[in-house]
Amino acid sequence: MRHLDIELTRGDITAQPDVDAIVNAANAELRTGGGVAGAIHRAAGPGLEEECRPLAPIRPGEAVITGAHDLPNRYVIHCLGPVYGRDEPADALLAGCYRNALRLADEAELGSVAFPAISTGVFGYPVEEAARVALRTVREVAGALQSVDMVRFVLFSEDDLRVHREVLERLEAGDEDE
Repeated sequence: MRHLDIELTRGDITAQPDVDAIVNAANAELRTGGGVAGAIHRAAGPGLEEECRPLAPIRPGEAVITGAHDLPNRYVIHCLGPVYGRDEPADALLAGCYRNALRLADEAELGSVAFPAISTGVFGYPVEEAARVALRTVREVAGALQSVDMVRFVLFSEDDLRVHREVLERLEAGDEDE
């Protein structure tokens, strides 16, 4: 299996200048909003929403790619995560976000991608379940990637970082079903 570095850090998704693309936990209309989407749109400037307009709407699990505008990255990949308890099957839709984002990054020949914890904010996905889906999916698709060799999860809180670390350690030890 091709090697893929997975990094976990606490921080601001809009302040990752050393990655080629950041992932936006978008809304269906790809507009500015609260949480991650609002922060990314504010940092990128109005050009991002203009570029997004003709690409909307997207459905849960789908991803689209745009330029990064005023962000320090080359691209923004926008994913619509599932609303927990409403969009089913939630785990398959959430895995689709990560799978589709990585496919777009690979097609654009990018080397690195930074993800937030998609769907864990206002969409209500429990952090540990979301981390399991995200990390398992990234590990599953690693072998098919041609250019992406680093994936970073940029997590909002110390608790989210701890949960992701624990899930990744269990996956690497083989304690989680892959």
